[in-house]
Amino acid sequence: MQSHVHRIREELPAVALFLLAIWGVFLLDLILPLERFGLVPRDFGGLLGVVTMPFLHADFSHLLNNSVPLAVLLTLLAGSRADSRLVVVAVTVLGGVLLWLFGRGHALHIGASGLVFGLAVFLIVSGLREQRIMPLFISVLVAFVYGGTLLGGILPWQSGVSWDGHLLGGIAGALVAWLLVRKSPVP
Repeated sequence: MQSHVHRIREELPAVALFLLAIWGVFLLDLILPLERFGLVPRDFGGLLGVVTMPFLHADFSHLLNNSVPLAVLLTLLAGSRADSRLVVVAVTVLGGVLLWLFGRGHALHIGASGLVFGLAVFLIVSGLREQRIMPLFISVLVAFVYGGTLLGGILPWQSGVSWDGHLLGGIAGALVAWLLVRKSPVP
């Protein structure tokens, strides 16, 4: 992996723009029926949802519950060595494709929680792979703060929750970290 050492403040405008886009789509969805562009597994019409799903939310609570962890995780990612934009795109697309292939049939999946789960798992796995102090600290912090949510979010008996989107988003995050992050050379 090429080193993408950068400071958080350099990427904060991109983080803010991403979150503003999600909020903007939510406001537009109040006028237009955009939720229909969510992901529907194994339905070619629902394939567009691979990229649109993270921008679509059912209600204000759903939006807020995804926005806060997204802001935290995107900021942590911005401070890492990873190419933040590549990670977000790769987790979104891979998680969406996995959900399209293996998700519950005829369910309409919307929301950024698959990306949230993917970013959390990416940060945990990448910290373990790099074996450097700060990424390891971030791994432990993310596991501590989001661990219960990660485990609870993949339980299949939750009504109205895309537990399969959470699970497959997490798997996507792990795969992206495994593919993009190399062990740091030990000094």
